[in-house]
Amino acid sequence: QVQLQESGPGLVKPSQTLSLTCTVSGASITTNSYYWSWIRQPPGKGLEWIGYVAYSGSTVYTPSLKSRTSISRDTSKNQFTLQLSSVTPEETAVYYCAGGVYWGQGTQVTVSS
Repeated sequence: QVQLQESGPGLVKPSQTLSLTCTVSGASITTNSYYWSWIRQPPGKGLEWIGYVAYSGSTVYTPSLKSRTSISRDTSKNQFTLQLSSVTPEETAVYYCAGGVYWGQGTQVTVSS
């Protein structure tokens, strides 16, 4: 069974960089046709897809966040990482990592001074 687990700071200051890691078990992140995504949900709002790193290592980001987003991977650790720079309080949300039909439980990130 594929399992994903998000980890990272729960509190980030405005203008700083948010960094989260997703650890995958039960499948290799290089498995053909898998796309490993980051998604977030602000309080009281819907889900927003941030971007993905593909099994091949290529990346795609949502246009509105592209200039501030980087998703990378560490195949030796079977992990992929989100970095979102210059965050604002409006980016307080539960952040999820996902691959295929599998999702992590989500991690709360608050942007506040």
